[in-house]
Amino acid sequence: MRVLLIKTSSLGDVIHTLPALTDAALAIPGIQFDWVVEEGFAEIPAWHPAVAQVLPVAIRRWRKHPLQTFRDGEWRRFKARLRETRYDLVIDAQGLLKSAWLTRYVQAPVAGLDRDSAREPIACHFYDRTYAVPKDQHALQRVRQLFARALGYALPAGLGDYGLDRAGMADAPELPYLLFLHGTTWPSKHWPENEWRALAERCNELGWAVRLPWGNAEEQARAERIAAGLEHVAVLPKLNLAGVAKVIAGARACVAVDTGLGHMAAALDVPTISLYGPTLPGKVGAYGKGQIHLCASGPGAGSGDRNKSCFDGLDAQHVGTQLEALLLAGEDA
Repeated sequence: MRVLLIKTSSLGDVIHTLPALTDAALAIPGIQFDWVVEEGFAEIPAWHPAVAQVLPVAIRRWRKHPLQTFRDGEWRRFKARLRETRYDLVIDAQGLLKSAWLTRYVQAPVAGLDRDSAREPIACHFYDRTYAVPKDQHALQRVRQLFARALGYALPAGLGDYGLDRAGMADAPELPYLLFLHGTTWPSKHWPENEWRALAERCNELGWAVRLPWGNAEEQARAERIAAGLEHVAVLPKLNLAGVAKVIAGARACVAVDTGLGHMAAALDVPTISLYGPTLPGKVGAYGKGQIHLCASGPGAGSGDRNKSCFDGLDAQHVGTQLEALLLAGEDA
């Protein structure tokens, strides 16, 4: 059976789709997926053994330069790729108009969420088969349920399996290290820099190696300030997504804000403490084994405000205590 999956973005949403592929591969031996995904995340689907080919799409870039996209023939070539393979089914796991629109170019039945379940109800008009999946649960579980309904198997019990090979992806480190995933998108999701510095100082005093990745100039500058003068704390060189994945896979543990890289750590079964201020982890938090969610308790916590910081009650001392307990539990396992 050959299925075309459409789940274009974001990083966390793409990662949350992986366990559904694992479920399907166990239920339907030999099933293969082709995956339409934003070009910036195209490396991720290829990590899963049930994915036969990845079809990068550039909706974000094309929207900025539509005339150039048509003139250069990128859109035409993408549509041609969609038509190259015969599919038994298309699953739109995004539930948005932009993802549903892409299904128009494939000659196969299309399955997706019904109007009460999709993020944009208008998307369901493009589907041949629609399924109700309650919204009051984790996003990863919703995708698993959609796949089970669309492909006709019973949803496996227990924790979802991302299907990734952590050992195969990690480089063997010279010494064990912790990873601070400090970069995120919303201004309000940033844990205060002075708290990162205090946590780095505590780890340094304990002789624990800490590594800091970064993705842009602002993150690099913050990482350098956090690490300044600390013997065991180092800023990593600029890495692509695959490089960051290797570093995450090799870490003893991570401390992360609400960011896509935190979801990657969960997918790789790396013990992680995730810090939540304006967001709550119930429906979109890091999902997996060894995942600890710490939530702020001050005014505005869980409000969804993109700009106002609200990390009162979540300081470096508390996070450091939880980190020590997490590492101790790992040694005893």
